[in-house]
Amino acid sequence: MKPKVLPLDEALHAYLAAHRTPDDPVLRELREETVRLGERARMQVAPEQGTLLRILVAAIGARRAVEVGTFTGYSAICIARGLGPEGRLLCCDVSEEWTAVARRYWEKAGVAGRIELRLGPAAETLRALPAGPAFAFDFGFIDADKPGYPVYYEEVLRRLRPGGLIAVDNVLWSGAVIRSDDQDERTVAIRRFNDLVAGDERVDSVMTPVADGLTLVRKRP
Repeated sequence: MKPKVLPLDEALHAYLAAHRTPDDPVLRELREETVRLGERARMQVAPEQGTLLRILVAAIGARRAVEVGTFTGYSAICIARGLGPEGRLLCCDVSEEWTAVARRYWEKAGVAGRIELRLGPAAETLRALPAGPAFAFDFGFIDADKPGYPVYYEEVLRRLRPGGLIAVDNVLWSGAVIRSDDQDERTVAIRRFNDLVAGDERVDSVMTPVADGLTLVRKRP
């Protein structure tokens, strides 16, 4: 059978984007400010990814979440809103400049009280966290430097409750993952990470074509 794959041109993507729960004014304003950063704005998740993250977090009843790679804070707002008022999100990033934007919009969105930001190398932040069921995360989102993905994945998975979810961004890397002539360090890192997850018997995983590719990982009980 032929794969059930539907290529998205700009018109079809616009139709898809128009048929989701729309962003509120705070998220729209944040996107507009991030766009003004120029090429760096590509680091922000797509709007449909933000909506999906919020739905996933809410659907599993997550109370504790961790994000590796925060940038200007759009995805953090979506995750925090999915957690609800009693939830807590730990954000790991290295940029004081970009997360300063995030902090302003967390306040505007009314979720600042649910978010803790830790600046510094994410691997060190994660390794310093306590382990054990009482400290387990329900949800993790990884969207940071690509060579660091295996470390972030292992550290988050180690602290994830059974049945918890991890979402990982940029796993298709603009299609470069299947171009054998592309040996860029980040491309190679994404390929190796994708193979690692696909062969990991501790989890169930699926790679989805949302935006630049979003892998969803469920930790097996």
